[in-house]
Amino acid sequence: MTGLESWYAYMRSHDTKALWELLHPDAVFESPVVHTPQRGRDITFKYLASAEKVLGGPGFSYVGEWRSASGAVLEFKAMIDGIEINGVDIISFDAEGRITHFKVMVRPLKAINMLHRLMAEQLAAAQS
Repeated sequence: MTGLESWYAYMRSHDTKALWELLHPDAVFESPVVHTPQRGRDITFKYLASAEKVLGGPGFSYVGEWRSASGAVLEFKAMIDGIEINGVDIISFDAEGRITHFKVMVRPLKAINMLHRLMAEQLAAAQS
């Protein structure tokens, strides 16, 4: 199974163990609501698992895909509280298919603001 296939399998299963195994120990996560790149498997896992809980419900779908030899750009749409979110996941994989870099870009601004609030709530709840 390729790294991209493993990512899609995780998104269908919501299996956090599979997500953990998919991440390279030195993975980097970037997002429009985090000011600096987040480095390492632990923090990348926290952000991706929280994002899946916030965005990964029935209103989420991937609507476009562009692949390269070492990664993919996946366009997604989601609907939360009547706000349509449009964004892309830019994912890089190593030779073993593990995620080395994951960057999220989102629009419009009201979606970014809402995601900032929801992600902060989800991350705080995960700390408890």
